[in-house]
Amino acid sequence: MRRPILIVEDNSNDLDLLVLALERSGVANAIVTVGDGQQALDFLQRKGRFQNREPLEPKFVLLDIKLPRVNGLEVLAAMREVPFLRTVPVIMLTSSGDVADVAKAYDLGANGYVIKENDFQAFLRSVSQISRMWAQLNESPPHFKRLPHG
Repeated sequence: MRRPILIVEDNSNDLDLLVLALERSGVANAIVTVGDGQQALDFLQRKGRFQNREPLEPKFVLLDIKLPRVNGLEVLAAMREVPFLRTVPVIMLTSSGDVADVAKAYDLGANGYVIKENDFQAFLRSVSQISRMWAQLNESPPHFKRLPHG
């Protein structure tokens, strides 16, 4: 079974474009979308409405920084604290080109940082390249054995 791709994006237009771009890139993985950082953490930790989801960690996460409830940098920091999430690739895909955001993301363990393109064709190319690298070419490390939820 293929591991899903998780997109964490609160802007519905950007989300639609991301899903379209991933689908056009030929990705065969399921795409899961959530609209805020807390939903992302719930998905990753199989809590709340995600408690019965398949126990497969995402192939990779596309994570915006500016999110409601819990921001993307906080989600990234939380992921890197959990052994079974530590090796999940996280690509920050955001409109923020702030040097402090870029530095903080890499300090927290981001695997990539991509600034969203305003031009749709350029955006499609960027997402296609991300998809090719992280869904098709990258070999994921072995995952930690997950403890059952109780």
